[in-house]
Amino acid sequence: VQLQASGGGLVQAGDSLRLSCAASGRTFNSGCVGWFRQAPGKEREFVAARGWGGGETESGNTVKGRFTVSRDNAKNTVYLEMTSLKPDDTAVYYCATDLSIYGSCRYREYSYWGQGTQVTVSS
Repeated sequence: VQLQASGGGLVQAGDSLRLSCAASGRTFNSGCVGWFRQAPGKEREFVAARGWGGGETESGNTVKGRFTVSRDNAKNTVYLEMTSLKPDDTAVYYCATDLSIYGSCRYREYSYWGQGTQVTVSS
């Protein structure tokens, strides 16, 4: 399984940005795909996740209502749609996947990780 994250960049506060995570190596129809982020000097933080087979986005408290996870099954690609961006959202963003059918998408150990993509939000 390989994951390739992209779409990061420099934006202004209040802007929107969409990150992409292209997955390859198998058929993704079970388990979860999640987004995490890590800012300098801080621990990695859960951002949002959902099941490959569908379902609602599970979001971290700091992004709830602003970030959503969507999928394009034909492309095996997952997106993190980010709106109303704040300077506190500045971080390296990672996508990850875990193929287990058990448990919450938020509270699980993810097995496969992509490289990060930098998001910088200026005030």
